[in-house]
Amino acid sequence: MFFQKTIRKSVEVQGVGIHSGEKATLRFKPAPANTGVYFVRADLPNKPFLKVSILNVQAVSYQTTLGGPFFQVATIEHCVSALAALRLDNIYIELDGPEIPICDGSAQYFLDALISADIIELDEPRKYCYVTEPISYNEGEKSAYILPYHGLHLTVSIEFPHPAIGAQKIDLEINEQTFARELARARTFGFLKDVEAMKAAGLARGGSLDNCIVLDDQGVINPEGLRYKDEFVRHKVLDALGDLVTLEMPLMGHVVLHKAGHDIMNKLIKKIVASPKSYRFVELGADVSAETKKFAGWTLNT
Repeated sequence: MFFQKTIRKSVEVQGVGIHSGEKATLRFKPAPANTGVYFVRADLPNKPFLKVSILNVQAVSYQTTLGGPFFQVATIEHCVSALAALRLDNIYIELDGPEIPICDGSAQYFLDALISADIIELDEPRKYCYVTEPISYNEGEKSAYILPYHGLHLTVSIEFPHPAIGAQKIDLEINEQTFARELARARTFGFLKDVEAMKAAGLARGGSLDNCIVLDDQGVINPEGLRYKDEFVRHKVLDALGDLVTLEMPLMGHVVLHKAGHDIMNKLIKKIVASPKSYRFVELGADVSAETKKFAGWTLNT
C-alpha cells in the first residue's frame, strides 16, 4: 500500500469540452515509477507533454489551467482529484484536443474509469510531503492553512450570499472510500447571470444543466435538484484535492480552507514549496511507525 501506483491498462473518458462544446476524449495510460502525472496532446506533432506541477500553473480564475511552450489545458481539477483520492502517482493523461471532457461536472466519470483500469503497485516506495509545522496563507477574508497530521484531512467552509448556499462546512478524512461516497458526485456550480455572460463572450458553449449546478436569484434551476444537500462545499473539497496534485507528491497534513478557491490553493501550495523547514519527505514503511500508518487509515487495502 505504501508503494507507488499506476494503472494496468488504458481507459477512455468521452464527453464535451466546457468552453468549445465540441467532443473531447481523454485516455488514462500507465506510466512507470517516478514519472509523475503528465498531460499529453496526442493530436499535436511529436505529442508534446506537460507535467501536472505548480511550476506549470498559468491561471487560477474559476479553474486551474496548466500551460507550457506547446499547449494549455484548463479545468484539470475534476480529473486529477480522482488521482489524489486513489493515490495514483504515475500516469499519462492523453488528450485528443485542447479540452478535458466536462462529463457531468463532477469527478465520478474519471473515478469510475480509473478503477476499471485496474490499479497496481510498482516496485518503488511512495514519497510524501509530511507537514511538521503549520503553513498558512491569508488574503482578506480568504484563508488556507495546513497543520501537522498523520494522514490527509480537509476542513472546508464557504459562504455565499445566496439562499440556496449560505454558509456550509465539511470536515473529512480523505481516502478512496470517502472520496467515492462523499465527494466524487459533487458537481461544479455557477450563477445564471455569469453563465449568460460567459456564453456571450464565446465561452462555456458546452455548459448545460447536464454538467453544472446553475442558480438563479432564488435557487437551483436544475430539475433534479442537488445530489447532496451541501453539494457546493463538497465540490470545493474536490477542487482542492485536484489542486493539491500540483504539489507533485501526496500531502500528509490537515488542510483547513475558508472561502478559498483555486487562487488561494495555488498560493498555499507555493507557500508549502517555499517553506522547507515546515515539512519533510517521508517514505512510509521506513520513516513512519506501524501505529502511524494504522492511524492514517492506510492499512485498509494491504
